[in-house]
Amino acid sequence: MADTGSTLAERLASTPYDAYVYAYPHKTAYGPLDPAPRLEDVWRDEDTRALSLYIHVPFCEMRCGFCNLFTTPNPPEEVIDRYAIALERQAHRVAQALGDRAAYARFAVGGGTPTLLDAPALMRLLDVAERVMGVDLEKTPGSVETSPETCSPERMEVLRSRGVERISIGVQSFVESESAAVFRPQKNAQVFAAIDAIRRAGFPILNIDLIYGLPDQTEASWERSLQTALEWRPEELHLYPLYVRPVTSLSKRQRSWDDLRLSLYHHARDLLKAAGYEQVSMRMFQKKSLASSAPVYCVQDDGMVGLGPGARSYTRGLHYSTEWAVGASSVRAILGSWLADEGFGEARWGFALDGDEQRRRWVAYALFTTEGLDLAQYRARFGTELLDDLSMMNELVAAGAASVAGDRLKLTDLGLERSDTLGPWLYSSAVRSRMQDFTVR
Repeated sequence: MADTGSTLAERLASTPYDAYVYAYPHKTAYGPLDPAPRLEDVWRDEDTRALSLYIHVPFCEMRCGFCNLFTTPNPPEEVIDRYAIALERQAHRVAQALGDRAAYARFAVGGGTPTLLDAPALMRLLDVAERVMGVDLEKTPGSVETSPETCSPERMEVLRSRGVERISIGVQSFVESESAAVFRPQKNAQVFAAIDAIRRAGFPILNIDLIYGLPDQTEASWERSLQTALEWRPEELHLYPLYVRPVTSLSKRQRSWDDLRLSLYHHARDLLKAAGYEQVSMRMFQKKSLASSAPVYCVQDDGMVGLGPGARSYTRGLHYSTEWAVGASSVRAILGSWLADEGFGEARWGFALDGDEQRRRWVAYALFTTEGLDLAQYRARFGTELLDDLSMMNELVAAGAASVAGDRLKLTDLGLERSDTLGPWLYSSAVRSRMQDFTVR
């Protein structure tokens, strides 16, 4: 993480790749909740009329070299069976805590790789969402993540038959040598068959994930991946800069990873805009015909109900989850504790948000899109002015990273491409201190 004592101008002039802030506070700021509150108390005063449901599947067929997700590769069938039983047990307990007033605006299934589960297991998981949690799968926008290795026609047919509208496939690169370099030895024939299965199943939204900055990647090979992705006319593309994080396989390599990432980002941004895509954030691009109507899938919203080990739940004043780890033995230990939990009635690990943290979180959620931050919405929510509460926002404008027009604060192109520097800049001293004290295991 960049030096916290540096000025904003100095941060903007340094690496654009400090840290990806996809949620605030960061999971490494979480810790034991003592005393652990009952779920009924956590959710009692929350608005539960438009919740998001997230179900986490902590299994993959392989561990990619860049991956720091809470997941374990190739679990025994016995563990998968126990996961299904525990997930339903947890869902019943959470539904009880939420009561009859809960309703859902969207749902997502992620991981890991949810489609490591076979078709009957996926059907059972969706039954939990619908029959236990009360999600109307046919009417509620739903998204499921998949991989080329597990995206079979049978699995896709099950998901589409239950109303899932969006499939996100992690391709990362259409250049086989680049995939192999990050311990993902997939073949393009397999990738094409997987995407074809998605298209044949008739999902309204196909998202393809790609990574730039991979070992030995060049601008020419990056363009080849982009052009190959465009041949499938995806409704969305997510482009991620490579991050090498502690305890991952790539972290053992001795090299600088800053090299071409910014120029590759610029190339992709310009290419996709010319191809009819609208930029939604630093990472997300949507077809212009879709951008005005499709929901942006984001786990930043308040009112997130998480099921499964590794899933986080968000209320306005408390974020909670199981513990998080990356190393194989630590993941297995946490997973084992979750599988054995007979109660699921308390929030034991998390972070309580005071007023200042809630304000920072709202900014982290709203600022890093091309739509920008609505100052009137901020005023309506908090009863105060953003530029008074967080005067540091004025520095964004002075540094040329943002502009204010009317009641909207928007990032400039400079600010947008440096989202991963500006995100950590928003961290409070309390969050930063807890993150520095956290040891990834």
